[in-house]
Amino acid sequence: MSLYPRGPIRTDLALEAREALLREAKAEVMKRAQAELDGVQTTSHTTKHTRVTRVKVLSPEAAQRLGKAPGTYITIEVPELRRGSRVVANEAAQVLTAEIGELAGLPEDATILVIGLGNWNATPDALGPRVVDRLMVTRHLFEYAPQELQGGLRSVAALAPGVLGLTGIETEEVVRGVVERIKPDLVIAIDALAARSLERVCSTIQLSDSGIHPGSGVGNKRVGLTEQTLGVRVIAVGVPTVIHASTLANDALDFLLKTLTQKDNGNANLERAFGPRERQQLVAELLPEYWEDLFITPKEIDALISDTARVVASGLNAALHPRISASHGADYLQ
Repeated sequence: MSLYPRGPIRTDLALEAREALLREAKAEVMKRAQAELDGVQTTSHTTKHTRVTRVKVLSPEAAQRLGKAPGTYITIEVPELRRGSRVVANEAAQVLTAEIGELAGLPEDATILVIGLGNWNATPDALGPRVVDRLMVTRHLFEYAPQELQGGLRSVAALAPGVLGLTGIETEEVVRGVVERIKPDLVIAIDALAARSLERVCSTIQLSDSGIHPGSGVGNKRVGLTEQTLGVRVIAVGVPTVIHASTLANDALDFLLKTLTQKDNGNANLERAFGPRERQQLVAELLPEYWEDLFITPKEIDALISDTARVVASGLNAALHPRISASHGADYLQ
């Protein structure tokens, strides 16, 4: 497994954490690698443009190995999402609607609080606020015109609390105060994530019923939004928008070693000489210390965040309000 110069690869995707364990499953350590996967169940299915993988972390031991809390993690991979196709985007929204509906299991009279995490002034971190802007919020309407809203709609409230650096208030404190006041049946937290693979940036959506720790993907230690801290079920929806700079260095090193091995007629000495620990040490020596906090995002991130926010909002609107179809949940076709 490729490692960061001063610690393990940062990724918020449970699927990538599992893949990292699988990459260690060489012939000589197959038995140990299989033991490391005990307590993790994985199923997957595909649609025309998406692949959906469900990873269940069942035991505390498995959670410790993966670095993920026990729970269900659903990863929706949409490789063509970044191309801007409305057909692909609508299919992704429909898949997201189905997965949220199954994971949430909401009754018709449920009240939902949607939290858009992130800094609206920093585009790669603005996914949460952008999604909140496109949500159909109805809680206030239920108070003034309840009869007109019967059937197919639920009571939905939304909030973009900002970040500690802008407000001086921990996100968990803001959200907990609102939860105590309106007493929702479910909290849905939306946030930008960090990925291990550049291919998954703005083309992957992860759902989780284990809550979320804002800023964890970029090394910020914030109080988590979980059922334990809020006293209500929490579903996290995240999209990776950045990767760590050292990921590119690791990938370049992996590619170089693979190329040299092939040119040397499959000589495995190079691969043995540069195992995971050796690669970690080499990258640590090559990269300056300030790269520890350097993250990379695509130059077209403005358009990608806008398109991704539409997809997530479409899926959420349709999942929370059955009267709405996913393809129109965020006015995507307008």
